[in-house]
Amino acid sequence: MDSRDQSVNKLPENAYRTLKSDEEYIPVIPDQKIVPEVTSYSLGWGLFYAVLFSMAAAYLGLKIGQVFEAAIPIAILAAGLSVLLKRKNALQENVIIQSIGSSSGVIVAGAIFTIPGLYILGLNANYLQIFLASLLGGFLGILFLIPFRKYFVKDMHGEFPFPEATATTEVLVAGEGGGDQARVLVSAALVGGLYDFCVAGLGFWKEVVSTSVFRWGALLSDKLKWVLKINIGAAVTGLGYIIGLRYSAIIASGSFLAWWVIVPMVGYVAGLGDQTPDAIFFTYVRPIGIGAIAAAGIIGILKSSRIIGGAFKLAGKELFGGAKGVVSEKSDRIQKDIPMKWVAIFLALTLIVIFLFFLFGVQVTLKQALVGLLIVTVISFLFTTVAARAIAIVGSNPVSGMTLMTLLLSSFILVKVGLVGNHGMLAALLIGGVVCTALSMAGGFISDLKTGYWLGTTPIKQEGYKFLGSLFSAASVGLVILLLNKTFGFGGDSPLQAPQASAMAAVIKPLMTGAQAPWILYLTGIFLAIILEIVHVPPLAFALGIYLPIQLNTPLLFGGLVAYFVSKSSKNEKLVKARGERGTLIASGFIAGGAIMGVVSAFIIFIGQKFFGEGWTLAKGIGTMHWAESAGGEILGFVMFALLCVYLYWDSLRVKNNF
Repeated sequence: MDSRDQSVNKLPENAYRTLKSDEEYIPVIPDQKIVPEVTSYSLGWGLFYAVLFSMAAAYLGLKIGQVFEAAIPIAILAAGLSVLLKRKNALQENVIIQSIGSSSGVIVAGAIFTIPGLYILGLNANYLQIFLASLLGGFLGILFLIPFRKYFVKDMHGEFPFPEATATTEVLVAGEGGGDQARVLVSAALVGGLYDFCVAGLGFWKEVVSTSVFRWGALLSDKLKWVLKINIGAAVTGLGYIIGLRYSAIIASGSFLAWWVIVPMVGYVAGLGDQTPDAIFFTYVRPIGIGAIAAAGIIGILKSSRIIGGAFKLAGKELFGGAKGVVSEKSDRIQKDIPMKWVAIFLALTLIVIFLFFLFGVQVTLKQALVGLLIVTVISFLFTTVAARAIAIVGSNPVSGMTLMTLLLSSFILVKVGLVGNHGMLAALLIGGVVCTALSMAGGFISDLKTGYWLGTTPIKQEGYKFLGSLFSAASVGLVILLLNKTFGFGGDSPLQAPQASAMAAVIKPLMTGAQAPWILYLTGIFLAIILEIVHVPPLAFALGIYLPIQLNTPLLFGGLVAYFVSKSSKNEKLVKARGERGTLIASGFIAGGAIMGVVSAFIIFIGQKFFGEGWTLAKGIGTMHWAESAGGEILGFVMFALLCVYLYWDSLRVKNNF
C-alpha cells in the first residue's frame, strides 16, 4: 500500500468550471485541515531551485530569447522527491517549494529582457544595479498583485483557463496521489519530453516547420509574402489543449491577420519584394502588436476600474476601519493574505528604495529620480492586472511588449527632463528593468496563487516566502549576467544574442538621440484594439497573436482543435468529461516533459561548449544539424507533428466507458 495520503489524489469536480449560484469550491486541502506547509524541507529545496533555475533560465533565455517557465519542472522535481523519500502529506510543502523556486523564471525574464541592452549599447552596468533592478521589480510585482488575488483566483473561478497553473496543479496532485493519474501524467511527460528532446536536442527533425519547404509554399512566400509556420513542440501543443479552442483561435486569428493580411499588404504597397515575410513582420507589423497590447491593457484597466477601486476600498477599510484581511472578513485560512497595512508599509519602503536607487545608483538629479519613480509606480500598478489576465487566459505574459511601451514612454518623458544620450539610455533601461521584472513577477505569481487556491494552500505563506525566493533569484541572475557578459558578451557575433534586450536597445537609442519612433504603427495597433473591443473580441488575446511570431501561435490552435474534437467525441456527457480530464492530464504531461527537457538540453549544450568550443550543440556533435535544417528534416517535422496531435486525441479517448 502506498504510504501517501490517498484521499488527495483528485481535484474536486468543479475545479475548472464556473460555479453555480449556490455552489462553493472546496480545495483539495480544506480550510479546516492543517498540514505542513513552510518547513525547513520546503524552504531549503525552494531556495535551492530558485538559484539553480535562475542560472539555467538566464543562459537559455539569453541564447534563444525564450525563458522556460520554471514552475512546472520544479513541481515535478518536488513531487518526485517527496515520493522517493516517502514523505507523507507533502502536497502543501511541494506547493511552497514550487512557489519559492518559480521566482527564478520571472526574475530572469525581467532581467535578461532589459539589462543586456546596456552592454549592447556599450554602457556597463555593475552587479548592484542589476541586483537592485531585479529585486525591487520583483518586490513591486508581488505587492501590487496581492490586492487582486481574490478577484483572479476566487471571484473569477472557472472564467479563466490558467493553463500553466493547471499543468502545475495536475503535476502536484498526481505526484501526491499516485495511481492512474500519476501513470497518465508520467507517460505523457515521457512522450512529450522525448519528442521535444528529439527536436530541440538531437535534431532528428526541424522544430519550426514552414510551408516554404514546398515548392508552392516557396512561391507564395516569395511572390505574395504568405507563409505558414508551426513550432511543432509538444509543450506548446499541450498548452493549446488546456487553453481551449476559443482563446487559441482568437490568438491564432491575430497571427493570421498579421502574417496573411498585413505582411503581404505592406510588402506590396511599400514595394518590399526583396524582403522576407519575417523581416517585414519584425519591422512593420510587430510595432502594431505592441500598440495593440498597450491599448488592450488600458482597456482592461478601464474595465477593471471597479476591481481596482474595490481593492483600494478594502485597503482603506483595513488601514482605517479595522477590517481583517485584504479579501475576507472571515479571515479563512485559505483566503488569508498579508494584512494590507503591511502591504502598504512594504510598498512604501520599496518605493523609497527605488527612489534612492535612481538618485544614487543611477546618479540622476532629484527631479529626474522623482520622475523615474513616478513612471515605475504608475506603469507597474496599471499593467499588473494586464500581466495577470494574460497569464490567466493564455499562459503567456506579453511582458516584453509592455516593457517596450514602457521604454517608449519613459524615454520620451526622460528626454523632457534633461536625461539624454548615454546617461538617459542607462536610466531608461534600468527603469525598464524594474517595470519588466514587476510585470513578469505579477504574471508568474498569479499562477502560483491559483495553484495554491485549487490545492488549499495558505496565501499569506505563499506571498511572504515569495519575497525570499525573489531575493535569492535576483542575487543569482545578477552574477550570471555579469559572468556571461565577461565570457561571451551579448548581441553582435556573440553566441548569446539576447534578442529581447537587443530590441529594447534598438528602440531606445533613436529616442535618446533624436531619431523617430514608428508612432503611426503604434497608433494603428491602438485603434485596432479599440475596434476589437467594440465588436466584443478579447483585444489582449488577439493582440498577443499579432505581437508573437506565427510559429508560436499556430500550435496553440491545433491543441485547441484536439480539445474541441475530444469534447465532441461522444454524446455521453460523463464520458466526454472523463476524456477531457484525461486529455488535460496528457497535455500537462506534454508541458512538463517539454519544460524538463528544455533544462536538460540547455545543460548539455552548456557543458558541451566547455569541452568542444562555442557553437557546439548536441545535434552538431552527432551530425544531425544539417539534416534538421534540410527539406527532408522539415517535411518529417510536419509528419511528426501530425502524429503527435493524433496521439493526444487517441490517448485522451482511452477512458473506460463505465458511465
